[in-house]
Amino acid sequence: MPNYVFANPGYLILLGLIIPIIVWYVFKQKKSVPTIQISTLKGFGEKKISFRNILKHVLFAFRILSFSFLVLALARPQSTNSWQNVSTEGIDIIISLDISGSMLAQDFKPDRLEASKSIASEFINSRPNDRMGLVVFSGKSFTQCPLTTDHAVLINLFKGIKFGLIDDGTAMGEGIATAVNRIKNSTAKSKTIILLTDGVNNAGSIAPITAAEIAKTYGIRIYTVGVGTLGQAPYPVQTPFGTQIQMMNVEIDEPVLKQIAKMTDGKYFRATNNEKLREIYKEIDKLEKTKIAVKEYRKHKEEFFPFVLIAVLFLFIELLLKFTFLKKIP
Repeated sequence: MPNYVFANPGYLILLGLIIPIIVWYVFKQKKSVPTIQISTLKGFGEKKISFRNILKHVLFAFRILSFSFLVLALARPQSTNSWQNVSTEGIDIIISLDISGSMLAQDFKPDRLEASKSIASEFINSRPNDRMGLVVFSGKSFTQCPLTTDHAVLINLFKGIKFGLIDDGTAMGEGIATAVNRIKNSTAKSKTIILLTDGVNNAGSIAPITAAEIAKTYGIRIYTVGVGTLGQAPYPVQTPFGTQIQMMNVEIDEPVLKQIAKMTDGKYFRATNNEKLREIYKEIDKLEKTKIAVKEYRKHKEEFFPFVLIAVLFLFIELLLKFTFLKKIP
């Protein structure tokens, strides 16, 4: 819905004149009625008010309406439902998400992968001025969505992520390298990668530290997030009797994740449940938000013409009735 504002609201005070004008009209009508003193009215019968007498007051109503709309037009109503970015010195963020089989562990609700997708979507919605993209990795990595300001499209692509899109494994180095390749040529004020993983690098041809060194040369900051509770976590395991839940050890290469974050001037976090992961995203949001400088202006559209048109229409109707049906004959 468009919002309406008035460029010259001072003119609206003229609407206050309507009340005294109405009072003046009422008194004028009372004084303009001719009177004669007679002994009785019995011979004249009951006085009937004709439709013509009622209609003559409509002329005054049209004049008041015409005046009101002219005042509104003078106040210059404007719609402000459109806005435009002049320049955006925001942040480019790539989320690099582990979608290996271990992300199906149910120490998060409903599991690590679904929780990561849902909470990342909340994070995306909280940063409307940033370009964001998505890289997924397990045994290999690929770009699910390049950098974009169309966050609705990005969130829809998040929903389509599931285990089995690519070969299983944890190619953490390739997950970082693919994200670096997508963001390295950005001219944004800040370039950031958020790496979420729950395992140890065991696939791919690029070591995580090597990928982090490349990121550092391009001035890319990496926030690393180890996803998984401490100790053991319940995993769904396929057996001849169907899917069963078994407790398995949680193995996250925290030393490497901490080193990656330190090398790139980022920070390492450990998420042990849904709420902790949500808090981590909020902290990242605060760490990066001070670097945003967005300038925008609202494009005002003049809306006075319809008010002028309506005022002229009421005035025309008044004159038409005055000089035709309600014309006074001397």
